Amino acid sequence: MGYGTPQQSIPASAGKAPLSKRAELFKQIKKHRYHYLFVLPMLVFFAAFTLWPMIASWYYSFFNWDGIGWPTDFIGLGNFREVASDPGFWSAFMNTFLFALTHVLIQMPLALIVAVILNNQFLAGRNVYRLLLFVPVISTTAVIGVIFSILLNPLGGAINEMLLGIGLVKEPINFLGSTTLALPTLLAVSVWKSFGTPMIYWLAGLQTIPGELYEAAKIDGASKVQSFFRITIPMLAPIGLVITLLTFINNLDPFDLVRTMTEGGPVKATDVVQTYIFRYAFEPESGSSRYGFASAAGILFSLAVLVVVVIQALTGKAARKSGTKGA
Repeated sequence: MGYGTPQQSIPASAGKAPLSKRAELFKQIKKHRYHYLFVLPMLVFFAAFTLWPMIASWYYSFFNWDGIGWPTDFIGLGNFREVASDPGFWSAFMNTFLFALTHVLIQMPLALIVAVILNNQFLAGRNVYRLLLFVPVISTTAVIGVIFSILLNPLGGAINEMLLGIGLVKEPINFLGSTTLALPTLLAVSVWKSFGTPMIYWLAGLQTIPGELYEAAKIDGASKVQSFFRITIPMLAPIGLVITLLTFINNLDPFDLVRTMTEGGPVKATDVVQTYIFRYAFEPESGSSRYGFASAAGILFSLAVLVVVVIQALTGKAARKSGTKGA
């Protein structure tokens, strides 16, 4: 080293042989062993109550098994063929998707309108209204179902008494006992119960829209309706795709509400896939449980949902791409 040349620092690792990938991995595991220890219970529960039931359902679906002992009667795709040829399964299948579509087509637009109203900073008591609309979301679905079963009872139910009292009907309406009214009644209760969830999503999206856009539109003479369709809707479109997906997926499982209010009746008019599976697995009409058949029904339904979600994701991706090009 010549005079005046800056002295270079020597790295601490100089002179040490580089660790192999496996040695480095063990070193990191040893370093974070307490972190892994805290995560371990969650992994055990996930494996026991999520991963294993999924794997077991696939395995059991190939057996004619009543849930007692170890399955031995292998029948291949027999359960799947029987489920696919059962009109009762497809009726329950359509009812389940009707729940999800009703929430997407009716609940989401209504929630957006309410969110826009409650986003007005000059509205007095808007936080109270938000709280009141969100309270049903955090209430237990089974409790909601029991309460509405009592309210809708044709024999002295509060809702029928009110309708009779104000003269809208001349005799009590059997909301949950009619094959034509039971499903719409369940859909209405379900939409009311989960209304606060998309409303909160929309409110979060509205917070991201700069207020200057509305002020500029107001200066240009745009009405509130024009601002809604030309500013609010386009700005909310990206998050709207996410809300649509979440709303659709979240409402594909109306088991709690259907089970507590109608148990799939009357005459299976409100049967959904979850109550269909429950009936064959735990309340067999033939007196013997059919776990293999119920597992096959669950797998067919999950595959159908997977196809719908993939189509929805691809559609959303294409829409975002076209929006980016348009911008």
